[in-house]
Amino acid sequence: MTDPAYDAESLRERALTHLLAARDRTTLLTSCVEEPDLTAQHSPLMSPLVWDLAHIGSQEELWLLRAVGGQEAIRPEIDTLYDAFEHPRAERVKLPLLSPEEARRYAADVRGRALDVLEKAAFHGTRLTEAGFAFGMIAQHEQQHDETMLITHQLRRGPRALTAPDPEPVPLFTGPSEVLVPGGPFTMGTSGEPWALDNERPAHRREVAPFFIDTTPVTNGAYLAFVEDGGYDDPRWWTADGWDHVRRARITAPLFWRRDGGQWLRRRFGVTEAVPPEEPVVHVCWYEADAYARWAGRRLPTEAEWEKAARYDPATGGSTRYPWGDADPGPEHANLGQRHLRPAPAGSYPAGESPLGVRQLIGDVWEWTASDLAPYPGFRAFPYKEYSEVFFGPGHKVLRGGSFAVDAVACRGTFRNWDLPVRRQIFSGFRTARSERG
Repeated sequence: MTDPAYDAESLRERALTHLLAARDRTTLLTSCVEEPDLTAQHSPLMSPLVWDLAHIGSQEELWLLRAVGGQEAIRPEIDTLYDAFEHPRAERVKLPLLSPEEARRYAADVRGRALDVLEKAAFHGTRLTEAGFAFGMIAQHEQQHDETMLITHQLRRGPRALTAPDPEPVPLFTGPSEVLVPGGPFTMGTSGEPWALDNERPAHRREVAPFFIDTTPVTNGAYLAFVEDGGYDDPRWWTADGWDHVRRARITAPLFWRRDGGQWLRRRFGVTEAVPPEEPVVHVCWYEADAYARWAGRRLPTEAEWEKAARYDPATGGSTRYPWGDADPGPEHANLGQRHLRPAPAGSYPAGESPLGVRQLIGDVWEWTASDLAPYPGFRAFPYKEYSEVFFGPGHKVLRGGSFAVDAVACRGTFRNWDLPVRRQIFSGFRTARSERG
């Protein structure tokens, strides 16, 4: 379904479906706790939940009401309060923010007007309105903040506030541990996905040498072997910056893990449980992922390698939207959308594997790659430089694939995420690779 030709009514229905789904999730994440938990800052790495709520409304007003609808500002005096580049997260709790009730009313007011704009919108004429891009951008933005709020819920202390069924149990995966990805060119990025963001564009030819990649993400059980082997105490496995970081921060295991006698436990959304060995490891930073790969005699895949493993179809020589093909994700393909509050066991979702046989490339955990965030050849910032351009350079590492906390609208084979190499509060894991030779 590359470069799909949607008619106006199909676009309107698609945009409406995703906007409503995002708002339902926002409501869940901000109604399951009392007001003190909404206004508190649970970590200096994260905003108060009430800031995210009003910021969602502010961005929707900016792009759908003002830019697309041509309307006057509803509350221009709060624009700078909810500008993510004006105030660091650690300082937002000190701002004169809207109260939870005011934030809810504001977001609801904006949404009602935005749906009126959607009802009358023409999906052509400008790049912002073409194929409903602005509506797709806002649906993705809200879902990205929903994932951010879910991270805040994980950092929050106190009893469990969220529940969800566990993924279906699956037999222990006994397939091959790695898959050979053939060398040669493939098409990376996209020029035809209508709601793709600027950093995913344009499609371009990329050449990679043959390499092997893990069939599934690295599991807790495999990572525990690194921990128990003294991996955090041996500088051989760490970059100089990574070794300095884990020493200063006194990191000895993934975030939220602790040893209790002879058992490893973890805290997950207010519940303490034994670390499940069959699940992909989560809440590790780039330095930890890189060190494990070195310890295992392997390396992290480059971003291009990851995308070729996820999208390349050797039968056609083309690139698909997702590992399983061009169809939108279904529950049989991947663990997405907060349907579960944990990764599924390694080897789950055989219907979602790539033509080369690689599993769980979409959903479950974001996967660190070896690559710095960089623009593709021919990159053009749109609709504003701050979405991607200001993050280009060696400071941010690329993550791919999405997590259980990502909604399908904000996740595809070309989607690029990034963060600082020290970040662990995100739902991040990894898989390893090795060159075919050497």
